[in-house]
Amino acid sequence: MTVTNTRQYTWDDPAPGWAAAATMSGLAFLTASLNGEMPVPPICVANRFALVAVEAGRVTFTGEPGPDHYNVAGTVQAGWTTSLLDATLGSAVHSALPEGRLYTTLDLKVNLVRPVTVATGLLTCTAWTEHVGRRTATASGRVEDANGKLYAHGATTCLVFEVQ
Repeated sequence: MTVTNTRQYTWDDPAPGWAAAATMSGLAFLTASLNGEMPVPPICVANRFALVAVEAGRVTFTGEPGPDHYNVAGTVQAGWTTSLLDATLGSAVHSALPEGRLYTTLDLKVNLVRPVTVATGLLTCTAWTEHVGRRTATASGRVEDANGKLYAHGATTCLVFEVQ
């Protein structure tokens, strides 16, 4: 017997957040996001990610995978954990940028050190900047469970650019 599951979710239009990001420092934008003053990015809704802490150069997200994130091996697809790291690493870079500067990922390196399952529960990803320059920025981060057990770590290089 086959069991069929359904998942539905809704999200707000992200365009107002994109417009605001272009006119605020990264720290101000992420602080406003943390305070619920900006729309949650659709990727965060779809993957059950939440921004939970922000300071200049350091950001924390949580994420809780569901069975809809499983792969054929019966574990959470590596892309889910990679997305959590990418969101957090990029946000760490964003938190260090002045008004009029944004970023995009140039390179992403992820090391998965143990499988994630629904039983793993809520994961916390913290990332921090290593370097923020005029054209590039780098950040490192870790994904851990509630007991501090490491599930993944990674690093990014981001292209920093002026808003046009």
